[in-house]
Amino acid sequence: MTIWVNEQIDPSGMIHACIACRDEAQAIDCHESFGHNLTDSQKSAGWVANMRTVATWDEVPVNALKLD
Repeated sequence: MTIWVNEQIDPSGMIHACIACRDEAQAIDCHESFGHNLTDSQKSAGWVANMRTVATWDEVPVNALKLD
């Protein structure tokens, strides 16, 4: 099983938003939204929208919104 994890991460590495789902198309839409929602000042300060995959729900950050 593949689980897609989308995160908005600040320059210190803290996750501010996280959504995990098993649908790749939904994950791609989420990733694009996370990237577009970062302001120019956040981007210049080092904020990033990150998308990655994990194999189990146990690997998803505990604060994530989990869509199945």
